Amino acid sequence: MGDASRQAHWENVYTTKGENEVSWFQQSPAPSLDLIVQAGATSKSAIIDIGGGASRLVDSLVEQGFEDVTVLDLSAAALAAAKSRLKSRFGTSAERVGWIVADATTWEPVKPYDVWHDRAAFHFLTDPGDRAAYIARLKRGLEIGGHAIIATFAPDGPEKCSGLPVARYDSQSLGRTLGAAFKLIHAQGHEHATPWDSRQAFQFSVFRREA
Repeated sequence: MGDASRQAHWENVYTTKGENEVSWFQQSPAPSLDLIVQAGATSKSAIIDIGGGASRLVDSLVEQGFEDVTVLDLSAAALAAAKSRLKSRFGTSAERVGWIVADATTWEPVKPYDVWHDRAAFHFLTDPGDRAAYIARLKRGLEIGGHAIIATFAPDGPEKCSGLPVARYDSQSLGRTLGAAFKLIHAQGHEHATPWDSRQAFQFSVFRREA
């Protein structure tokens, strides 16, 4: 799927469905938040949420006092919804969040981040060229010694999401895909309950950016 088609798909999703009408909705992003804290992130750490959409992770990060948070997504509608929600909840505190409408395979990072978080974006990249482009930006966008937290469908997870095929991984196959610049330091499974209470098998892997 090309950049324009990918963007059109996700704009359509976020303009036609409510926040809790998509399978990936989480009321509480506890697994991601716990791993960010375990990675040693402090209030001053630069954190980027790749494919964050309208996710509530950014709410939790602001609530816990993280001061340098950026959310990147293909869908302007998704980011607008998240931005509006944050403003209503936190007022001026929401203004410190950065919002980037971009494709993670073509975006150019303007600064390095300490934590790169991606819950369910990378697994949509089924084309090897798209994966290589994403990984190139991950290398440029993550500090040496920084941590990448990447969650994908596990090998026994769904084969499609939002009508699109996905690539499923365990921590080892994901590590091989990312390459030697990333050292696996933690892996865990997670069973996600969709808003209609079906179950989806995820894996969360934490990698440290090596020199």
